[in-house]
Amino acid sequence: MGTSSGFLESVNHMVDRAFGSLDLPPGLADQIKLTNSMFRVQFPVEIRGHIKVFTGWRAVHSEHRLPTKGGIRFALEVDQEEVEALAALMSYKCAIVDVPFGGSKGGLCINPQDYEEDELREITQRFAYELSKKGYISPSENVPAPDMGTGEREMAWIADSYRMSCPDDINAIACVTGKPVSQGGIGGRTEATGRGVQFALQEFFRHPEDVEKTGLKGDLGGKRIVIQGLGNVGYHAAKFLSEEDDAKIVGIAERDGAIYKEDGFNIEDVYEYLKKSGGVSNFSGAEFMKDSGKGLELDCDILIPAALENQITMDNVDRIKAPLIAEAANGPISYEADQKLCKSGKVVLPDAYVNAGGVTVSYFEWVKNVSHIRFGRLDRRLEENRGRHIVKVIEEMTGKKVPQELSQPLLEGPREIDLVRSGLEDTMRNAYQQIREVRNTRKNIQDTRTAAFVLAIDKIASAYLEMGIGH
Repeated sequence: MGTSSGFLESVNHMVDRAFGSLDLPPGLADQIKLTNSMFRVQFPVEIRGHIKVFTGWRAVHSEHRLPTKGGIRFALEVDQEEVEALAALMSYKCAIVDVPFGGSKGGLCINPQDYEEDELREITQRFAYELSKKGYISPSENVPAPDMGTGEREMAWIADSYRMSCPDDINAIACVTGKPVSQGGIGGRTEATGRGVQFALQEFFRHPEDVEKTGLKGDLGGKRIVIQGLGNVGYHAAKFLSEEDDAKIVGIAERDGAIYKEDGFNIEDVYEYLKKSGGVSNFSGAEFMKDSGKGLELDCDILIPAALENQITMDNVDRIKAPLIAEAANGPISYEADQKLCKSGKVVLPDAYVNAGGVTVSYFEWVKNVSHIRFGRLDRRLEENRGRHIVKVIEEMTGKKVPQELSQPLLEGPREIDLVRSGLEDTMRNAYQQIREVRNTRKNIQDTRTAAFVLAIDKIASAYLEMGIGH
């Protein structure tokens, strides 16, 4: 079977493979590849009358653009190597989708389920204080966001902690993204990564010559999809693909096992059941497999790993049946397994592209915060009035009233969430088109992942060279 590389090692192997297609000045490759800085902190918090010491990390991979950007993960599995790998992926991800941030990532070794809300708030704010003290949280230098184990609530706590420690910073609210809308967040951020997965797959299916490589035909309608992980990303991707694109979610893998249903699941039903029971076993009308990993091996058209890294390795790669894999999680396929999948003719849409929806909408939120104005405030009513004028002109010229179903879209100016979705779709479409161009114009590049990394590294290298580094 062979062995599979660890997460950070896999990322570095993929980067090295991309370097082989680029002519970079000596030393610049190391500058791009290596982590710029790593902060490790241990801090005490009194919990239920006892002092407990927590360990956290924040890595900065690349500062070719500022601020650096990346989520904060709360999980017992977090360690320095994982944080470094995730920070590196953030650098490449931002470059691929033309978001002007460097890459960063944070993690706290903790199981959030073990603590009451007030305890978790104290732990989170103490961690935020330690990070901001060293410049690892700042609207202009390092901007965290939600990740596994964190969400809007934790981001609001972090923003509050930063405001208290930096009361003179007029842009303090921009120190973190993924906040509640009432606290300076932006509509559409919660579902942004899942929505980005949908837009990535939609764009892939707009290119028949790419679809042909998978042996599939047509559009997303009727395609059988298996999703691993029904968390925030997996749930929203499954919801949008099934409800808006008529795809069928035939398999769902969770921690306690996997379920299969040939005619497709109602995602809302499964999601509600999962929230109540904590798993998918005993879900009515589905075939259940106790081994969650078997879900990855189900017969389907599209496999979407949306859980953890290193889920497809040399141990199970030969049993993967899906001809198309879209990596909604970070690093779900090891380097060796990825090579084998490509050699067998399977198409992999890489994580650094597919799950970039989150950082894209985080960028929109950050822009909103530093500009101190919500999107649409200046032009929404202008667009409504323009639409009203167009309808009036049509009615006067034809002598007929325009039906409401045709006039209504013209009479409604874009809301903030409409602009966010439009910007996200445009970003994901443009990024895939750039990746395709690299893959199709460079003779020694055969797969989409290498093309994506070449695209990213080329942009990062250009930024360094323009700054005079590498000449």
